[in-house]
Amino acid sequence: MSGDAVTTVYVPQDSSAVAVGADDVAAALATRDGVQVVRTGSRGLLWLEPLVEVLTPGGRVGYPNVTPGTLPALIEEGLLAGADVGGSIGVVDEYPWLARQRRVSFARVGVIEPTSIADYEAHGGWSGLRRALAMDPHEVVEEVTTSGLRGRGGAGFPTGVKWRTVLEAAGDPKFVCCNLDEGDSGTFADRMLAEGDPFTLIEGMLIAAHAVGAREGYIYCRSEYPAAADTLRRAIEIAYAHGWLGERIQGSDLSFDLVVRLGAGAYICGEETSMLESLEGRRGEVRSKPPIPALEGLFGQPTVVNNVLTFAAAPMILADGGAAYASLGSGRSRGTQVFQLAGNIRRGGIVEADFGVSLRELVEDFGGGTLSGRPVRAVQVGGPLGAYLPADRLDVPMDYEALLEAGGMLGHGGVVVFDETFDAARMARFAMEFCAKESCGKCTPCRVGSVRGVETIDRIIAGTDRERNLLLLDDLCTTMTKGSLCAMGGLTPMPVQSALRHFAEDFDRSTP
Repeated sequence: MSGDAVTTVYVPQDSSAVAVGADDVAAALATRDGVQVVRTGSRGLLWLEPLVEVLTPGGRVGYPNVTPGTLPALIEEGLLAGADVGGSIGVVDEYPWLARQRRVSFARVGVIEPTSIADYEAHGGWSGLRRALAMDPHEVVEEVTTSGLRGRGGAGFPTGVKWRTVLEAAGDPKFVCCNLDEGDSGTFADRMLAEGDPFTLIEGMLIAAHAVGAREGYIYCRSEYPAAADTLRRAIEIAYAHGWLGERIQGSDLSFDLVVRLGAGAYICGEETSMLESLEGRRGEVRSKPPIPALEGLFGQPTVVNNVLTFAAAPMILADGGAAYASLGSGRSRGTQVFQLAGNIRRGGIVEADFGVSLRELVEDFGGGTLSGRPVRAVQVGGPLGAYLPADRLDVPMDYEALLEAGGMLGHGGVVVFDETFDAARMARFAMEFCAKESCGKCTPCRVGSVRGVETIDRIIAGTDRERNLLLLDDLCTTMTKGSLCAMGGLTPMPVQSALRHFAEDFDRSTP
């Protein structure tokens, strides 16, 4: 560098990057003359973090796994000029792992400074809301319906149907609630979007508010996500200051207030009615349905409840039109899904792609197989209550219907990989134990069934009256599936039954 030239360097402040030293790298860069450090979210290439990007005339050039110790030598070799050193991956946008994706909800994550409202607008922010505000609420709901958007929290319920129900419901006030209680193992997309592009979530909730006639909203964030909560609160303050929240937003008829509330570590609050109970100041406990939250939700009023990724899809849908979004995906699963690759995997991170991409492509092509180098034995899709699929079932398309037909579920898009050391019996036991610990306790099939499930699996593994106990476990799973009030108890049998179906040998310790 010469003269007063300034080099812009981007360093992620996402929790995944901070956990491996990104703050120290940013601090070391900030001491260099002529260097401007911009903190961003993570691009989602988690195995390369901290991934430092240097702005060059040809684009942002990426340098993986940078540490304060390696930084001086990299700078000496030309890092600040975009030189091909330190295992550089070249222009990040052209890196094949990233270029093959279709970033829609995550288009700005890792690209912009998260709480820069100018940066957000310069990258297309607020376009969807501006168009929505020029439309009648019924027209906004129709666009969302046309898009085919379904709830990304796991249930896959059509978002347009939910919003229309709230719009047409009698009652005032109405509420918009975002569930950021992302408790499933192997899932982190909600957190990464909240930390890396909070204005997209705010914009999506504003679109929903205009569509249904709500004036007040809440983001229910799990307490284990302090950085996400802090980022959201800063973004909300900035949005108020710039007229994007509060009274008569941008001179329109829409007025909307938004608040962040922290959960208290209960997995069950990922279920919408338990979350509403917690928001109202009570113990997180499942409500019986009907009534549904769209008719009687928060404080007994009509309420939209969606998760982060559902709201994050709304700005693109309104900006480009519902038909454009519906042109992506497969079958009844329209648009893109943000898949999260975790577990024993070489290249873990975020893959946003059209519905219909195969599980094999995610695990082997994007993920690079197992980190251990051993063969893949099982993959769990959909969190701790999702099915275990064996290695010979990886060609299943990743959409709601195909996974259901294969005996699994998409859930929140989490993909957890296991190698040949996977013990199906131990993991089936874990599913029941997890349910026993996290159950709200309201219904007997979940509260008691999960405890009996642990005991029964222990007897099977010990070889005690195996055939009788296998029949008992099957009956128990049927009772939990059909009798539980919510998905906590209703889906716990899914990993257990899939483990028995595909890995029966793990339950017989008498075999060599």
